[in-house]
Amino acid sequence: MNERFELVEQALNKMLEEKKYAFLRDLLVTLNPADIADLFTSIDEKNLPLLFRLLPKELAAETFVEMEAEEQELLIRTFSDNELKEIVDELYVDDAAALVEEMPANVVKRILRQADPVMRSSINQILRYPENSAGSLMTTEYVSLRVDMTVEESILRIRRQGVDKETIYTCYVTEGRKLVGIVTVKDLLLAQDDETPIADIMQTNLISVNTHTDQEEVALMFSRYDFLALPVVDMENRMVGIITVDDAIDVMQDEATEDMAMMGGILPSEKTYIRSSPWDLFKSRIPWLLLLMVSATFTGMIISSFESALATHAALIAFIPMLMGTGGNSGSQSSVTIIRALSLEELHLGDLARVIWKEIRTAVLCGLALSVVCYLKIWLVDGLLLGNTDISPLINLVVCLALFATVLIAKVVGAILPLLAKALKLDPAVMASPFITSIVDALSLLVYFLFASMLLNL
Repeated sequence: MNERFELVEQALNKMLEEKKYAFLRDLLVTLNPADIADLFTSIDEKNLPLLFRLLPKELAAETFVEMEAEEQELLIRTFSDNELKEIVDELYVDDAAALVEEMPANVVKRILRQADPVMRSSINQILRYPENSAGSLMTTEYVSLRVDMTVEESILRIRRQGVDKETIYTCYVTEGRKLVGIVTVKDLLLAQDDETPIADIMQTNLISVNTHTDQEEVALMFSRYDFLALPVVDMENRMVGIITVDDAIDVMQDEATEDMAMMGGILPSEKTYIRSSPWDLFKSRIPWLLLLMVSATFTGMIISSFESALATHAALIAFIPMLMGTGGNSGSQSSVTIIRALSLEELHLGDLARVIWKEIRTAVLCGLALSVVCYLKIWLVDGLLLGNTDISPLINLVVCLALFATVLIAKVVGAILPLLAKALKLDPAVMASPFITSIVDALSLLVYFLFASMLLNL
C-alpha cells in the first residue's frame, strides 16, 4: 500500500511540474477522498488550491472533509464566495458543524454566510450541545417515516428524500416527532405486500441515546451492538438526529489516542505529530515531566535517610534499580489492564473488592516466581560467577523478600488508582505508567529498607 501511494505521489508531482492538468484530474478521480487528502499533505501549499479545483464538485467536498483543519482554512481563504458555497452545499450537517468548530471566527462568518438558512439552523442546533456529547456528534439528516405509511409510500419517500441524507439504510418511524420504531430498507424491500403498514414490520425494541450522552458511551454502543446508525433523542424522546458508524469510529480513534497520550505522561493534542512544532510538543510534555521530577525527590529523600545504613552494607545499593524497575513494571501491568477494562465497561466501581482480591493472588504468583529467580541469580551469578563476597545469604534474602512485597504492593496500587480516578470523575488513564511508577518507586524503597533494618539490624 505504501509503495503504491509513493508511486501515485511521484506521478502527481511529475504531472504537476509538467502542467498536465487533464491527466492530473484523471488520476485524482480514481482515488478515494481520504487518499487524496493524504496526498495533499505532501503538496506544496501554493499548488493546493489548483489541485483542489481540478476535482469534481462531489469528490471535492468529500476530500475537503478528510483534510486537516490547517489545509481547510488555507483553501477557504483562497475560495471565492461561489466556490465556498458549492463546498458548503455538498457537506453533511455534522461535517459542516465540525468545520465551523475548528475554524477561526472570521472564517466561520464566511462559511455561515454561504450556508442556506436550513443548513445554518442545523449547524447552530448542533453547536448548542455540550462538547463531546451525542448532540454535538450527530447529524440532523436522516430519513423519517410516519407510522401510518405503507411500504410503498415509505419507499417513495426514501427515493425523494434519500439523495441528501447521510444514510438511507436505516429509517426512523416517528409519531408526532417521537421515535416509535426503526425499519431498514431490507425490511421494506422484502415485505410481502406494498400495502403492508410499516407499523407491522418495524422494530419497536429501540436503542437510542440522549443528546447529552457522552460520546465515548456512544462509541461503546456501536461496538457492542454493531450499529450502522444510532438515533439521538431529546429528553421527551423526540427524534433530533442520528450518529453514523463513521463518526463513532472517529470517536474511538480520538479516545484511544487521548488515552495513549495520558498513559505516556503527555497532555493530549489534536495536532498530529508531523504538524506539531517543537513548542507544541514541549507544552504537551513538560507538565508531566515537572510533576514526575518533583515526585522523584521523595525517592531521593528516602535514600538519603538511609545513607548511613547503605554505607555499612554497600551491596544493598546495587539492587535498588532492579527493585524500583520491577515495582514500576508490575504496577503498570495492573493499571493498564484495569484502565482498558474500565474503558470497555467490563469493570465498575462496585468491582473494587473483586479486583483487589484477584490482583493479590496474581501478585503472589508473580512475586514468588520473581523472588525465586532473583535468589538463584544473586547466588549463582553475583556470588559464584562474579565472586562478589559482599553479598551474603542474608542480603540475598532481604532483596528477595523486598522484591516479593514490592510486586504485591505495586499490583494492588496499580489496580486501585484507576478505579479511584473513575470514582473522582477523572480519566483513569491519568493513573497510568508515569504516575504509578513514581508512587511505587517510593514504596519499594521503604519496603526494601524496612526488611534491611529488621534482618540486618541497621
